[in-house]
Amino acid sequence: MADTTTDRILFRLKTRGPQAIAALGAAFGVTSEAVRQLLVKVEADGLVAYEDRREGRGRPKRLWRLTEAGHARFPDRHAELTVGLLEAISVEFGEEGLDRLIARREVQQRDAYRSVTARARSMEGKVKALAEQRDREGYMAEWQREDDGDYVLIENHCPICAAAATCQKLCRSELEIFRDVLGAEVRVERIDHMLAGSRRCAYRVSRAPD
Repeated sequence: MADTTTDRILFRLKTRGPQAIAALGAAFGVTSEAVRQLLVKVEADGLVAYEDRREGRGRPKRLWRLTEAGHARFPDRHAELTVGLLEAISVEFGEEGLDRLIARREVQQRDAYRSVTARARSMEGKVKALAEQRDREGYMAEWQREDDGDYVLIENHCPICAAAATCQKLCRSELEIFRDVLGAEVRVERIDHMLAGSRRCAYRVSRAPD
């Protein structure tokens, strides 16, 4: 997408979730009125919507978010072709054939992720390396350290979302791969899942109990 203020606003809503107009204005150095006009325009295009959220006393806070059409602005790579191939494999070779395909993909992903995490000497380094690799693959991935010392790997976009919706084994295999490449000394749990209605996928990484 062109690097316009409108596109930057859509990207921020994609990666940061619902936002107030004032916060968007502050993020991009433009007035709240300018942001409001842009949001009204893209609302008319069906890309954003708002909800009024009450937080304590006073007037509700109006938060803007992407609609399904807004999320669709960010590409799901070769979605139609991938879904068609998965369906064809299932018909031609059955569930066993599909399982073999997913297993082959797991091997390839493990090798790729091990190669980028092997050089890291700490849990933080491994989470960082994995997030950077996933970001290169189109997942808009990032990571953060929590106050309690845990880490969160965040994926703001899923470039294979249509395929994962058709074959949820793809998501289950990715969770197992993360657990494998990050090592037996850590625990990985999925805390947000797009297929369950969340706006993102997120994984908490913590020290495994002794």
